[in-house]
Amino acid sequence: MELKLVGLGVLLLVFLGSCGAQLPKWRGTSPGQPQKRPVQQEGAQLPVQDPVSGVLVNPEDPLSVQLKQVLQGQLKKLTWRFPQAPEKPQQPAVHFEPRKPVSAVSVAADCGENSVYVEVKKDLFGTGELINPSALSLGGCAAIGEDSAAQVLIFEAELQLCNSVLRTTADELVYSFVLQYANEPLGGKPIVRTSGATVDDWRYERPSNQYFLGDLINIEASVMQYNHVPLRIFVDSCVATAVPDANAIPRYWFIENYGCLVDAKLTGSTSHFLPRVHADKLQFQLEAFVFQQQRSELIYLTCFLKATPASAPTDGMHKACSFTANRWMTADDNDWVCGCCDASCGLRDEGSKSPGAGLQWEGNISVGPVQVGEKAPVWQRKVNKP
Repeated sequence: MELKLVGLGVLLLVFLGSCGAQLPKWRGTSPGQPQKRPVQQEGAQLPVQDPVSGVLVNPEDPLSVQLKQVLQGQLKKLTWRFPQAPEKPQQPAVHFEPRKPVSAVSVAADCGENSVYVEVKKDLFGTGELINPSALSLGGCAAIGEDSAAQVLIFEAELQLCNSVLRTTADELVYSFVLQYANEPLGGKPIVRTSGATVDDWRYERPSNQYFLGDLINIEASVMQYNHVPLRIFVDSCVATAVPDANAIPRYWFIENYGCLVDAKLTGSTSHFLPRVHADKLQFQLEAFVFQQQRSELIYLTCFLKATPASAPTDGMHKACSFTANRWMTADDNDWVCGCCDASCGLRDEGSKSPGAGLQWEGNISVGPVQVGEKAPVWQRKVNKP
């Protein structure tokens, strides 16, 4: 609105200035000076006052005649209005039932008169991913053997060893052992995960924040178009923490270097950007994980987003790249912009705006908490000792 008014004022100033330049000999004298009647040159016509508009019109001046015609024109009521901003669509009620993970029957035990015998499947959580034998112990005691064909680890210990706990009842003595699994960090990062294949629908926002190791977390970044030029959204970087503070330790950067989703390359996960369908939306899937040696199952995500005109081409600082099939691929149309993901795509202190990008909008967005639980293995009493 201000620009419209300023523009109208400029037009009026220029318009009035043009009229004034044609009337210098018709202006009055300064105060205290005698009034002088304009001298009519021979053959010239004096200006006359238009009876309708009251404006002095010089019959010999075409601009003056045009001014009369403009001012005599019929005024029309202004009907233009600012367009209304589009309203964000309301999400309908969604029927959602949280998934209940099926516990894997992966541990069998047989308690003898003097010792305990335990078998543990290497597929401990029933996800198809085999654990590292060195990460599993029975009360601190390592496995004594392995059945390679059955993919089973074997533990055997005397009842008083391996940090067992004795509890006495009226009828029996109960020895308790703890099967300890120490997940190893992935790719030197402070996170652990197990594989899986649970995928949610993209149509609506998920009403639950509960996930389990092995699930894929669907995340969508978007920008409201409103009444400006079409925009393209990018996820510049994302960091995960165990608390709402993005600077807390431990933390895990799974998107960095101006849109490189590095999680798959660092940990071998299936995390990736989906091919872009709409410029104002960007979707990616993050394989669920938890922080190592953290009691909390909560993770918080903080992402730096930016939007540029959709007409601007993608480049090394405006991209969405995934590590798939041992190479970097873009969610847009030019894989070559991902070539810098294994190096440096720019310096942060130089800003995140590349030459030719034009206007851009940016800011931090936080999501969370996301609760990630583990599948618990089930113990089964083994009747016959082999």
